[in-house]
Amino acid sequence: MRVDLFDFDLPAERIALRPASPRDAARLMVVAPGGAIDDRIVRDLPDILRPGDALVFNDTRVIPAQLEGLRERAGQVASISATLHRRLADNRWLAFVKGAKKLQAGDLVRFGETPEACLLSGVHATVVSKDDDGVVLEFEFAGAYLDEAIARVGHIPLPPYIASKRPEDAQDRADYQTVYARDEGSVAAPTAGLHFTPDLLDRLRTAGVGLHFLTLHVGAGTFLPVKSDDTADHRMHPEYGLVTAETAAALNGVRARGGRIVAVGTTSLRLLESAAADDGTIRPFAAETSIFITPGYRFRAVDVLMTNFHLPRSTLFMLVSAFCGLDTMRAAYARAIATGYRFYSYGDGSLLFREDAR
Repeated sequence: MRVDLFDFDLPAERIALRPASPRDAARLMVVAPGGAIDDRIVRDLPDILRPGDALVFNDTRVIPAQLEGLRERAGQVASISATLHRRLADNRWLAFVKGAKKLQAGDLVRFGETPEACLLSGVHATVVSKDDDGVVLEFEFAGAYLDEAIARVGHIPLPPYIASKRPEDAQDRADYQTVYARDEGSVAAPTAGLHFTPDLLDRLRTAGVGLHFLTLHVGAGTFLPVKSDDTADHRMHPEYGLVTAETAAALNGVRARGGRIVAVGTTSLRLLESAAADDGTIRPFAAETSIFITPGYRFRAVDVLMTNFHLPRSTLFMLVSAFCGLDTMRAAYARAIATGYRFYSYGDGSLLFREDAR
């Protein structure tokens, strides 16, 4: 499909720079099959969903994967900005690097150090290789020791549409993390989950809605624009996902009893669809996925999707258009813009019912 079919105009003032407070006070646009729209708020979820439905959350935890440092070569230095996006080994990461042209194999990069202040607490890495996927960095530490070093010198990698307006600060360390985050490894938050509070989770349980967890480590590729003119020419970056046997069995039981699978976020949906058999049975999964969902895709596992409002021409707007229909989503987004919904990672949410929902 032509990528320009997924374009729309978004006023800059619609981009949220901070989340709603409290989290579950965010607005929630409910889009029913056929395109009927109801304006609610996130804390209404227990009244919207049915007893027996299952919410599926991504419990990945964001790491401070934005690293600033200096490249050294023959006594010459240059500033480097790297975003880690895929762990290759205990001591190796693949990174997108601003200024990658300054790098070559064998270069030493000292992260946590700047021309103004060379910090002894920094962490060093050697450039192993670079290609279209990024730069492979081999660090001096490995495993938990490397994780501690990255946490010490790294920054939360805010999406470009926020980072271009303001710097990351201490509040983002809390705001850009779900309350149920557990398994470290993402460089971007599963943002639909940012709306949930402990109180809302308790109210959902009381209402008879099941809460289930899987893990998809979100890579920085989620921020990359679609540069091709046709969706067939776009390549997704792989991300590691885990659906345990226990979670798969529980979700299959929900479907067997007539409950609906409600994916919290496009990351949960992409992993569930990657794990699903042709008949919709969810299988255990522990592998990378690079699934790319565009209109025409036949959904097998997910009935309802809770997600934020996405960028024009993005793979995520393509996904929601596949889920609800392109015309329905273009109309919903036009209404969202006209009525003041807040967009992107810190913005408001939507609850989308599949075009052929049961």
